[in-house]
Amino acid sequence: MIIGVPKEILENEQRVAALPETVAEYVKMGFDVLVESSAGKGALRADEEYEHAGAKLVEDAQTLFSQSDLILKVKQPWLNEEVHKHEVEMMREGTMLITFLHPAAPSNHEMIRALRAKNITAFTMDSIPRTSRAQRMDALTSMSTVTGYKSVLIAANRLPKFIPIIGTAVGTVKAAKFLIIGAGVVGLQAIATAKRLGGSIKAVDISEDARKGAESLGAKIAGFEVPPELAVGEGGYAKFLPPDWLEKERAAVSPLVEETDIVILSALVPGEVAPVLITEEMLGRMKSGSVIVDVAIDQGGNCVLSEPGREVLKHGVSVFGLWNIPGSMPVHASWLYANNMLHYVKNLFNKGIGTPDMDDEIVQHSLVTHQGKIVHKGTLKAMNRTMNQA
Repeated sequence: MIIGVPKEILENEQRVAALPETVAEYVKMGFDVLVESSAGKGALRADEEYEHAGAKLVEDAQTLFSQSDLILKVKQPWLNEEVHKHEVEMMREGTMLITFLHPAAPSNHEMIRALRAKNITAFTMDSIPRTSRAQRMDALTSMSTVTGYKSVLIAANRLPKFIPIIGTAVGTVKAAKFLIIGAGVVGLQAIATAKRLGGSIKAVDISEDARKGAESLGAKIAGFEVPPELAVGEGGYAKFLPPDWLEKERAAVSPLVEETDIVILSALVPGEVAPVLITEEMLGRMKSGSVIVDVAIDQGGNCVLSEPGREVLKHGVSVFGLWNIPGSMPVHASWLYANNMLHYVKNLFNKGIGTPDMDDEIVQHSLVTHQGKIVHKGTLKAMNRTMNQA
């Protein structure tokens, strides 16, 4: 069975799905491994290292996709502008794919349907269940750690103000105000980073455990409380709030947004479209020069005016909808992701490399397309919602 590791082609994406160390492990398992030339360049890993680990280098993406039985990627399949073909188009029918698909995001629905049409068995790394057995495979947590840290640095770089309190001969500059919406792994790392920079921090989350975590890091808890049965679902992840409760959350967040300099948005429900928490009306009342970093953009975004993959200026506010923040820290992000991927592949093929364990709980949670069908619940729910709104 042949594993293929292509070079990532999404703009500014420097990560790679396998490092020489993990390639060596795949070879020990019995896989043949193909790696596209310069795939590890962004993570500062040379082609020669992959060859020494047992991989065969392939010069072009089309050859790699056409020869691989299992594709390991970081980001969702995309249009390869060099060869004018979509990556799905280059895959063989019946191939297996493991990557971050973000399948519930409306912008990815066409790609998911293309995977179904080509009978690709596709797994998404953003739907790994939050269980003790799955911890080593939990790429979402790994990448969220990177995202939470870097999102604050991006915002601080754009903000036309100091972050900490600065004393001067003519007076004292007040600390910048942060609002962290969503105190999961991204939010907690953002709080820790903003704290190190000297910011004044408020945090909002519907989960009591998440609020406690935010408070322990020095954030002031704001917003409102939600009944636990509405806030937290299977595996400890947040649930999508009913419409009336979502309106209550927007109402609670609105006055907080108006007084804030930097908003980090990371309110996500795994496998589903991100809830819209910042409306255009709310954004219009923010202070000019404020910054929003919407790291929920891969699943649609928490701000209604966020644009995927772009920074835009709306009502005097810089709104970042960057897709791949972890891609800007490719060395550590690739190390984390490649090891998560290795553990996932080992679990998938725990019965042998020719026999994927489709009955495994972790596998079932992350399975998106199989045998010509879309089977991922969050994706089907999002697609039905999109059709009903059309």
